[in-house]
Amino acid sequence: MEYCGNRAAGEQQQQQQQQQRRFTITDLKHQAAEYYRSNEVPQRLEEVLNAMFYQRPEDFYGHLANYFSELSKPPVITRLVGKKVLDGIGRPTLEVEVSCRVRNCVKRICSSMISSHAEILENASPEAIDADEREREESIKIAIEWINESLNEMFTGLQPTDQHKADELLGEYFAKKAEADEERREAEKEKEKENQEAEASGASAAPAPSGKKKPNKAAKKLSVLEKPIPPAEPAEPVVMGSMAIGCTSLAFAKTAATLRDMPLYLHIALLKHDQESPKELALPLPMATVLSCGKSSPGKLNLLKEVMVIPPHWLPVKQGVERCVDIQREVMKLLSQTTNMPSSVGEGKKTSRDAAKKAPSPVLKKMSHLGCLVTGFESLEQPLALIQSACTHLSLELGIDVYLGINCAAHELIDCSKGKYEVILGTFKSPDEMVDVYVDLIRKFPSIMTLIDPLRKEAVGLRTRFIKLGGLSRGERVAKYNRLLAIEEELGKNGRLGEREDHEFVDYTEEEEEEEEEELESTYITARTERSAT
Repeated sequence: MEYCGNRAAGEQQQQQQQQQRRFTITDLKHQAAEYYRSNEVPQRLEEVLNAMFYQRPEDFYGHLANYFSELSKPPVITRLVGKKVLDGIGRPTLEVEVSCRVRNCVKRICSSMISSHAEILENASPEAIDADEREREESIKIAIEWINESLNEMFTGLQPTDQHKADELLGEYFAKKAEADEERREAEKEKEKENQEAEASGASAAPAPSGKKKPNKAAKKLSVLEKPIPPAEPAEPVVMGSMAIGCTSLAFAKTAATLRDMPLYLHIALLKHDQESPKELALPLPMATVLSCGKSSPGKLNLLKEVMVIPPHWLPVKQGVERCVDIQREVMKLLSQTTNMPSSVGEGKKTSRDAAKKAPSPVLKKMSHLGCLVTGFESLEQPLALIQSACTHLSLELGIDVYLGINCAAHELIDCSKGKYEVILGTFKSPDEMVDVYVDLIRKFPSIMTLIDPLRKEAVGLRTRFIKLGGLSRGERVAKYNRLLAIEEELGKNGRLGEREDHEFVDYTEEEEEEEEEELESTYITARTERSAT
């Protein structure tokens, strides 16, 4: 009896457990059904399956994957990583990597690099170069700290496609850092002022030295200084680490473009045009640097840091770049084969006296980081005459088939104490004389389309008509030209490649002739008036 009772109790317990399991399974089924219903899974499945029955896609599950991927949550940032890397010329710079959660998977999307804010002139002293390197290293170190700590925490969970929100947060973060940096600078100034006052009070308390004061030499003459050039306005102090702001903003833009599966230029165009896709996009004209004759070049000429060739506006980028490559090759050929430079005359008529002149051979030095030849010349006209000869050999006419551009970089040649620019080694020009130099150069070479930094260095905006990418050598330079070609090809295939505007030039010769005619007419009228009065 005891055994039977235990058996009955066991069977009852098993029945209770089975019933509980049935209740649990039923509850789970109800919960699952509610879960899928709340996420509209049955409805979505019905929609896609009905559509697929008529579409009959070749990749059945690929079509399902694409359909449901569009219904997934938008990607969010999970991590920012700041790193120190090397740029195209081997200097340290900053890189930002962005990782996002995409459909429940964490992926590294892309990275961006940005150059340091520090700019060092080519003719800088070794001490200035060392100071620049130290400042660069310190700025990169601080930028990495900002990215890996504060910015990483700030942007975790943010959608990278929200560029406006990202830039707003970056601006607020930078404003706080700039304010703290300003307070630190003011404190340092106060401390320095106190130290100077203490030193001055100590010096005034010291007894005056004994002995007679030596008279000044009467024969010594004071040098008369030229009118000084007003120094450039002091640049605003750069906040160390601030390069993290621009690099992170660029990384967000690249991430959003990658996630949207569109090129970066189109993503930026959509941001600029308030999310309205522009019907056409016009590409800027490439300005290809052929020669560099700046202060660091081996010759006497300092002024022409970059001599550029520019294709006409109606020529596609592909053909324009090919034309620039042909000119560069012909220039290199002339430099290697010709013992004497072309005479230093412009595009006008050559006189017998000019033709008899032979300029000394240019000094070929090296290929610069700009991707062009660093060559030494003795005069302003020589490099331009060399390019003119190269164009003539290629049956190209300057001013029609190709134009010239010059990056003067005159701010690197300023001697503020003398009030002049050292255009050629040992030859100084005042600002007014510099204007005359440019006017005379444009008279000789009317195909000069642009002068960059002719007196002072000035910043540019959007909607530019030109793009300056350097020479057509070195990998990092050529990569930019190749990207420009790819963008043109893509826009052309999509029927969205717009036309460029024509160039408008000021004819200085016509202006001077008009002024002379007006002056003669005024003189004639005055003479007639005086005779009538007499």
